[in-house]
Amino acid sequence: MTGPVEETIRIEGGRVLATLIRFLGDFEMAEDALQDAAISALQHWTVDGVPKNPAAWLTTVARNKALDRIRREGRRSAREKEAALMLLEPTDQPAGDDGLRLIFTCCHPALSPEARVALTLRTVAGLTTDEIARAFLVAAPTMGQRISRAKRKIAVARIPYRIPGAHELPDRLGAVLAVLYLAFTTGHHAPTGRLDSRVDLAAEAIRLARLLCDLMPDEPECWGLLALMLATHARHDARLDTLGRPVLLADQDRTLWDRAAISEASEVVERVLLRRRIGPYQIQAAIACLHGQAGSDAETDWKQIVDLYRMLDTITPTPVVRVNRAVAEAKVFGPEAGLDLLEGVAGVDAWHLYWSTRAELLRLADRRDEAGAAYRRALDCEMNESDRRFIEERHGSL
Repeated sequence: MTGPVEETIRIEGGRVLATLIRFLGDFEMAEDALQDAAISALQHWTVDGVPKNPAAWLTTVARNKALDRIRREGRRSAREKEAALMLLEPTDQPAGDDGLRLIFTCCHPALSPEARVALTLRTVAGLTTDEIARAFLVAAPTMGQRISRAKRKIAVARIPYRIPGAHELPDRLGAVLAVLYLAFTTGHHAPTGRLDSRVDLAAEAIRLARLLCDLMPDEPECWGLLALMLATHARHDARLDTLGRPVLLADQDRTLWDRAAISEASEVVERVLLRRRIGPYQIQAAIACLHGQAGSDAETDWKQIVDLYRMLDTITPTPVVRVNRAVAEAKVFGPEAGLDLLEGVAGVDAWHLYWSTRAELLRLADRRDEAGAAYRRALDCEMNESDRRFIEERHGSL
């Protein structure tokens, strides 16, 4: 899908699907209805133009398609009869926070952590099974089975499509924060196409994070995640050059950064850190705000960023944290210090950003042959078009 009509359907699809699941109470039925509505939209919008409220158009058509399908069936299950009754309700009721309801449903404790993330990316983010499989480094059929099992479990266990009660929220919060952040990073750094091809998803994740903060205002990590998203997304307009090539943070035109978003994020971080309940999202938000407040790469408080990454590496020792810490330590102590931190990191063989970071540090250390080998390892990995073009150019410049 590349045209304006197809792009509109893709962007609106996540919110429409969440609303359909609220009406139907069934993932598969809602997805089928949305697909039918998308086909109708392609037929009508290419002739008549995109309507003023495409989400409402898709929702109405999808509801009617679902109701027609249920009526055509001679024998209906109790669940389908229940869905038909819900479909007959007035259609002008507000969607509210359907996206947040859907995320909480996908993050039910009855589902495995992998299934929660995969199902959220499929339903809320609208990623294809192939894209999710690539993110998890598994075969597409395996991922398809994982998503199907999760949907069946929700249906069989009749897991309610709702935001849990106050007593249930703390047990779900960690999973919800994780999938919200993953949805944001998918929009901020798309797995396929151009790096910014799913930027609408990043904006939607920020909207949902605000709703989560309203729902749980006393949870510092909710605010930490919101601040992290705001400060990171503020750099969006400077991340690609006019030819669509990625621009490193040090080389970005900081006049293009969203100063209002950085200011809001900084205020949130300052306020939430006073609660003395520090968590990983608050630490990452503090790092993002330090970048955002600096007038240039040279003016960045890299020593404080190193301290924060060391703290984060202790709390959540993941490959992503270690790679980012290596970059920060290289800024303060030289490239060899960063390379030392990259030694022995597990689970990164197929992660192109590990190898490209390693290549950049080897390049700075004047170990050019090793840098070339690391660039080649990076190019053997799956990645989006923007990243591949950047790494190819960096490799060629050696």
